[in-house]
Amino acid sequence: MGNCCGKPAKCAHASSIGGFSAVANSHSDPKKDSASSSQKLPSESLTTSFVPPKPDASVSSNLKSFNFNDLKNATKNFRTDSLLGEGGFGCVFKGWIDENTLAPTKPGIGIGVAIKKLKGESLQGHKEWLAEVNYLGQLRHENLVKLIGYCAESDNRLLVYEYMQKGSLENHLFRKCVQPISWATRMSIAIGVARGLTFLHSLDTNVIYRDLKASNILLDSDYNARLSDFGLARDGPTGDNTHVSTKVVGTQGYAAPEYVATGRLTPKSDVYSFGVVLLELLSGKRALDEEGPGFAEETLVDWAKPFLSDSRRVLRIMDTRLGGQYSKKGAQAAAELALQCLHTDPKNRPSMTDALRALENLPTTNVMRTSPHAKLSQHGTKHMSSPHNHKARAATVN
Repeated sequence: MGNCCGKPAKCAHASSIGGFSAVANSHSDPKKDSASSSQKLPSESLTTSFVPPKPDASVSSNLKSFNFNDLKNATKNFRTDSLLGEGGFGCVFKGWIDENTLAPTKPGIGIGVAIKKLKGESLQGHKEWLAEVNYLGQLRHENLVKLIGYCAESDNRLLVYEYMQKGSLENHLFRKCVQPISWATRMSIAIGVARGLTFLHSLDTNVIYRDLKASNILLDSDYNARLSDFGLARDGPTGDNTHVSTKVVGTQGYAAPEYVATGRLTPKSDVYSFGVVLLELLSGKRALDEEGPGFAEETLVDWAKPFLSDSRRVLRIMDTRLGGQYSKKGAQAAAELALQCLHTDPKNRPSMTDALRALENLPTTNVMRTSPHAKLSQHGTKHMSSPHNHKARAATVN
């Protein structure tokens, strides 16, 4: 986990947005799990009979089991000056631990960690906490955030991650006070994300991440990307099954249209979300912007779709903050890949393995330079001056 800036709600995944109902069923029975997304959720209030879940013994043995007092000491009793961000199910604090013993230390001594503290009243949060422990306790990859340990003492549920110095991709793409990241760095981030998803999809029992978005992509000091927040991840289809059926969860603007419509989840659902993130990297615009004036009835995918299919017009979507410092052929190839990932029919989307290969082979030379007053930039942003309506439905592309 990394440092989170801006509005606290942006620091964690949205567990219920618009018509999206939130239930994390990482290892649930698909038959029991299949239901209409409009079905009401059970109350999240903890009852006296509720016993908070604990990790599988086989998983917890790979992680450090922290006691609550140690984590209090590591964060100076969860003081506000240690707060990195706040989401729907809890807060994230920066703490310090000894690199070898993992015992709490004074600030600035040892290694920095990000500690997510769950709100005790959230039943849904407990389910997602357990999913994160069970997945990240087993999976290790350079493009997945490292889970160091957890706390399951009494009713307290906490997670301890490596600290990601550069925070989230969301902050670097959309915050005005942050220096824009270069074209080369953006494509390097896209490759890192693609490698993480390819790893998940290539496991013997493939894992569908299900909540890919800019705020869940964290960056280390060298801008290497890590996937974080595995609370909504779940096992993919096995055997002759083509999909798993589940209640619709995720974040509006990123979720694949067929998944939103039917609840049928496949690895190609992640591919669609990757296409949205790639489009954000190209354009510097949010998938669904709730903060702009006017709330235009348009998502980023809807706005960009007419440009993506035309190589002569595709550069109109490019982030003007790049100042024209990017490879024209590379941008066109990346836009073509985004269009393929965003195909309405999941069967026509590439696998993440193929998407990764395409990114690794992008042209990187012939950086073009354009005038800051170029007409392309003006045309490229005119439809985005009134960003997207928070009530807009999940985007589709033909």
